[in-house]
Amino acid sequence: MFALWDLQKSRLACCALLTAAFALGGCSSQLADMSAADTPAHPKEPGTYLPVHDLPPDRDQAIIPPDQRAKIEAELAAARDRQAGAAKDAK
Repeated sequence: MFALWDLQKSRLACCALLTAAFALGGCSSQLADMSAADTPAHPKEPGTYLPVHDLPPDRDQAIIPPDQRAKIEAELAAARDRQAGAAKDAK
């Protein structure tokens, strides 16, 4: 008898929670459209696409001079070779 009473109470509690969730969920879309007085209103129609094909103008000079670029590449290659040697020795 008590097990049946507990089952009925739990079903009633679940139904009450579900009803409250649906009731509050229905109000959320209306609350989201409300805005404060000092904020700009949402536009009624969506904006245009972002200008993804508008690129900045090309540069006249290289960012890194060629001689400095060659020096950096040589240093990176030497570091790679040292790492490969250290990894081979560790095995």
